Amino acid sequence: MTEARGSAGPNGETHAPGTPCWVSLMVHGLATTQEFYGALFGWEFRPGPQQLGPYVRALLDGSDVAGIGQLPPDRHLPIAWTPYLASDDVDLTAETVRLCGGTVGVGPLDAEDAGRLVIGSDPSGAVFGVWQAAAHRGTAIAGVPGTPAWHELLTFETASVAKFYETVFEYDEEPVISADFDYVTLLIDGRPVAGIHGVGNSLPRDRGPHWVTYFEVADADESLAQVADLGGHVLGPAHDTEHGRVATVADPEGARFCLVQSPA
Repeated sequence: MTEARGSAGPNGETHAPGTPCWVSLMVHGLATTQEFYGALFGWEFRPGPQQLGPYVRALLDGSDVAGIGQLPPDRHLPIAWTPYLASDDVDLTAETVRLCGGTVGVGPLDAEDAGRLVIGSDPSGAVFGVWQAAAHRGTAIAGVPGTPAWHELLTFETASVAKFYETVFEYDEEPVISADFDYVTLLIDGRPVAGIHGVGNSLPRDRGPHWVTYFEVADADESLAQVADLGGHVLGPAHDTEHGRVATVADPEGARFCLVQSPA
């Protein structure tokens, strides 16, 4: 994980292309999921675009933070937080994804007047979204508890998949030079916006390559206890890193995410 302040677009700013601009979760129990995240992060909810079924936007102090949608009962997809990467032309981005060996599973389609989206996957199978903003700019607040702080791709190895994202979204990369740590930070205009972590055979067999969202919290240990009390799952103890105190958890439906308490 690398520090990534400024990746949101507060005050209605448009996110630069390639910047993670939204994060969304599709679940079976929409009401119970809202209760979990509302209690954990202090989110409130209002209806959002319904193109893919029932959908709500999560708000913190009146600002958009994330989205949660409801899967049809017959859809048995992995329950996972999905980052959306900003684009000025989602149709062109979708075509580039295909040309670079990725897959487009949904779209391009309009989400009412909010914007235009694609949901695809990289060549390793990790799912991500692409968002072209219209009325809805994306995540509008950053750097406070309850907001996305970082997005990290867990995959087998970084070299080939980093090339995919760099070609599609024109990132620069900053690799970690280490024999035993395979990590690449993706940059836009010199600013870190996301990371790719190659973990080889340590990748969970039931998940495959996937993106992980880190959410800012005021106290990682306190939030960890709260996750358990709310019916979530603690997947590992909180531990200190150079970027803060971090813990991996899952919500009641199994969507994994990380809590991060940034250094004071």
